[in-house]
Amino acid sequence: MSGMNPSEIRVAGTGRILLAKPGTEAPAAIDAPWGDAWHDLGYTSTDGVKFGRKGKTANIDTWQSLTPARTIYTERELTVKFGMLQLNEDTLPFFFGGGEVVETAPNSGLYKYEIQSDQGEDERALGVEFTDGTDVRYRFVIPRGVVTVSDDVDLNRKGAVKLGVTFTAMAAKPGAALATWLMKDKSFAPTGAPAK
Repeated sequence: MSGMNPSEIRVAGTGRILLAKPGTEAPAAIDAPWGDAWHDLGYTSTDGVKFGRKGKTANIDTWQSLTPARTIYTERELTVKFGMLQLNEDTLPFFFGGGEVVETAPNSGLYKYEIQSDQGEDERALGVEFTDGTDVRYRFVIPRGVVTVSDDVDLNRKGAVKLGVTFTAMAAKPGAALATWLMKDKSFAPTGAPAK
């Protein structure tokens, strides 16, 4: 049992968010590069990343008791919320739900992105990585999910354009993990285990 230990307090000092096609394997080793299939979304707002986990429950009441005899989950949700500050061929389609940016004519320097009335579902894999100092690194991977909320976008002279999204995890296949944490952090070593 850890008790009070300030060396186990983590600050996500800096990090990044990456996208890939759904089901793309993340590196097994935490210090390994993500690979060409993963696209770094670049700068994000100082709010960083907000994780959300919520669920709905239903009580099973009985004639014999005033309190529920059992509570069951009827719905569970895992979300990741963040704001992208760069506008490019990865961030704009991700925000609007799919499609692609195309050049209007070869070597024209003019690009077009069309928002369709029925974009369909733009499923993606999402990776989040952060470090705390030089020895602690965390990676969080959702193998399959979709943007379920796109925030309002403000265009004004007082700040950068921010593409805020909420990404919701979806089951990849029966029995598979909804998401995975990978940690390089000595605080997770079993009590009494030798430090590495």
